[in-house]
Amino acid sequence: MKPISEVKNNGFELRMPSLIRFLTVCGVLAGVIFGSLYVLAEYFEPDTKEISKPVRNIKVR
Repeated sequence: MKPISEVKNNGFELRMPSLIRFLTVCGVLAGVIFGSLYVLAEYFEPDTKEISKPVRNIKVR
């Protein structure tokens, strides 16, 4: 059995078109990025702390 890259059908190679391949790769990358952001948002909470900084040229009554 030949690899898919060598199989020919009436003189045309049966390959995945470059647009479909590009969209598939973009979709997989977007899924990985979305999944990693979801995991970071759900499982890692930032430490809450109070910050106070003086503001120049403002008078408090």
